[in-house]
Amino acid sequence: MKQTKLRAERLLVTGDNLYVYAETNLDAIQQTIQQVKPDFVIIDSIQTVYHPDVTSAAGSVSQVRECTAELMRIAKGGNIAVFIVGHVTKEGAIAGPRMLEHMVDTVLYFEGERHHAYRILRAVKNRFGSTNEIGIFEMRDIGLVEVANPSEVFLEERLDGASGSTVVVSMEGTRPILVEIQALISPTMFGNAKRMATGMDHNKVSLIMAVLEKRVGLLLQNQDAYLKAAGGVKLDEPAIDLAVAVSIASSYNDKPTKSTDCFIGEIGLTGEIRRVSRIEQRVQEAAKLGFKRIFIPMNNQGEWKIPKDVSIVGVSTLSDALNKALPK
Repeated sequence: MKQTKLRAERLLVTGDNLYVYAETNLDAIQQTIQQVKPDFVIIDSIQTVYHPDVTSAAGSVSQVRECTAELMRIAKGGNIAVFIVGHVTKEGAIAGPRMLEHMVDTVLYFEGERHHAYRILRAVKNRFGSTNEIGIFEMRDIGLVEVANPSEVFLEERLDGASGSTVVVSMEGTRPILVEIQALISPTMFGNAKRMATGMDHNKVSLIMAVLEKRVGLLLQNQDAYLKAAGGVKLDEPAIDLAVAVSIASSYNDKPTKSTDCFIGEIGLTGEIRRVSRIEQRVQEAAKLGFKRIFIPMNNQGEWKIPKDVSIVGVSTLSDALNKALPK
């Protein structure tokens, strides 16, 4: 309790509406909830809470199952929002039995790297909404502070005129976010070329490089490829394909793209650029941050409002996109 008080003072957390109860016995917790009748309850953590009628140790499968079931009855019976904090393994998965994830309505992962000040709140299960929504926060001395415009954060350290750097508008649920994709292509020193990717699927990178080699003629089989989504964000949607391909070609030819260019589009195995969803929202977000030329699939052009002072470049093939983005 003393440590909790010290942290509350450091974070300037005060008020009569916050009730802290140091107890692990679920019966005592339930009685206190019935007396206080709170709007929401936070259990930190479920692995330390035990049910007195269950003989096994706290944190065991039976204890976690019974305690979670009882907390669900409390939540649904009293119309109380209950947040259950669970430990995670070194791999980032929820520790203990998987049935904990099956029982609850929503599973949220609080992600972050030790070398970055930013934390991402990501939904991996949600019975009442989309699992693609994310929240981005910055860790400061006064605690977590919401990042109102994460696109500016992910682009604030981008170098002007650097080869292998492109920007894509990725959709996280209903929220468009601009992210810098970096590629480094260098001759391999060994027999097998390396393919490394951070923040995106390794297989996607290999597929796009195969399309570049077959459909565009870039000799990449003897090149090591290192790709990264800057800022620690994870990208997993098809619309990032074009930006990945352009960044690889830019690094391979050592020719930078324009700093005001943005790339949106999915790449097919025959080298075509396929349409993506919510193109208008993506273009509006890119225009808001000062991008002047936006490459989009040809089939996405249509009857929608184009922002002022923005040039829309429709491309139908990967070769067409590279010729316009990286002119010889």
